Amino acid sequence: MAGEKRGRRPLIGITTSDQKSRMAWWCDWISVWRAGGLPLRVSPARPLQRELDGLIIGGGDDIGAQRYGGEMQLDVRIDPARDELELDLLATCLPRGLPILGICRGAQMINIHLGGSLIGDIQSTYRHIRNRRTVLPRKRVEIDPYSRLAEILNRRYCQVNSLHHQAVDRPGEGLKVVARDRNELVQAIESEHHAFLIGVQWHPEMMLFSRSQQRLIRALVQAAGSPREAATASADPQ
Repeated sequence: MAGEKRGRRPLIGITTSDQKSRMAWWCDWISVWRAGGLPLRVSPARPLQRELDGLIIGGGDDIGAQRYGGEMQLDVRIDPARDELELDLLATCLPRGLPILGICRGAQMINIHLGGSLIGDIQSTYRHIRNRRTVLPRKRVEIDPYSRLAEILNRRYCQVNSLHHQAVDRPGEGLKVVARDRNELVQAIESEHHAFLIGVQWHPEMMLFSRSQQRLIRALVQAAGSPREAATASADPQ
């Protein structure tokens, strides 16, 4: 049985909305598959029915303002059922010590789960900031050279895409900021207590030809395939 587990691909759950486009899901799927994992789509209409080895909290719609004590905005899309799903998954997977990567919205959801806060809208909060939104790697991000993220990417800075208008404000319990952009907005967080709990504000899965960004996906899959201990407090495309 142990040999069988070592030989199989680690099962990586990837949270999405029910309406996620085929192209966006393909980017998720191929990134995890190339890294040696078995991707499994998880959404409100596709509830989890198998035991995971690792988890990606994916990008998507805004998180409901009531989840972090923010002001409700009428001109944004929210997905309350997905909010509930992801918070439940984090409550289950974190104590088990599962490797977890948060992407864009996912980084924000990790932060909220651990008691942190968000900037509900960058543009209205910081009017002097021109929040560039692009799928191309046009934003420069400075990375803490002593962070796990810098070790994985083998970079002290990188060029990333940017599709968000919300951002992490106050980090949650046990989280530290490990990357910022030129406007000092948080671009990545990681846990000081869990072996692999990282959130990035950009979309590494969309940068399929970036070796450094694909190393982040590979690091998650490798961690998911390794023996782990419970955290302490101190596949087919569809």
